[in-house]
Amino acid sequence: MSEDKTPFEETVAQADAAPGEFEALKAEATGLREQVLRYAAEAENTRRRAEREANDARAYAIQKFARDLLGVADNLARALQSHPDVADPVVKNFVVGVEMTEKELQGAFERNGLKRIAPAKGEKFDPHKHQAMMEQPGSDVAPGGVIQVLQPGYELLGRLVRPAMVVVAAKVAGAQAPGGGGDGAQNPYAANDEAEDGGGSVDTRA
Repeated sequence: MSEDKTPFEETVAQADAAPGEFEALKAEATGLREQVLRYAAEAENTRRRAEREANDARAYAIQKFARDLLGVADNLARALQSHPDVADPVVKNFVVGVEMTEKELQGAFERNGLKRIAPAKGEKFDPHKHQAMMEQPGSDVAPGGVIQVLQPGYELLGRLVRPAMVVVAAKVAGAQAPGGGGDGAQNPYAANDEAEDGGGSVDTRA
């Protein structure tokens, strides 16, 4: 008698009585599960994309402000390079104050993701971060290497704000400075236009 059957037995009996309906319900459940998983994945991707865009907006909101402060950093560095070496304690205290100010400014830059680009002598020229201002023969530097940094560059969280202006060891003896008449060959060290505009990437592609 049906009243003597357990719920499980009744379910099995119903499944046996209508196998086509059971398979249809099973397929529908599988389809709904896949749809839910797909919607969940899309929602998670949307959340991550929105979070990334918000982080980028916050990170690069200071880019213009940082660019404006680079002139201050340059002037402090020039002042330290050209200060007179005198025994006057007043002058010495003044120089110490300038050094502390320059150090604190660089510390503020680093805390906010603004990194200084100052390639060491002999480092390979990188057109994505460096701008060659001139070429010179370099007896102790391999061709294409950096001889001197004229002005340091900066990048904000991987995005170039300003390329480092450098002197590069000439690849060909007697090569002219970039932009010179020469033989009309294209300057291999020219910084790209995106670098000039601070258009490097975060992600490197942020």
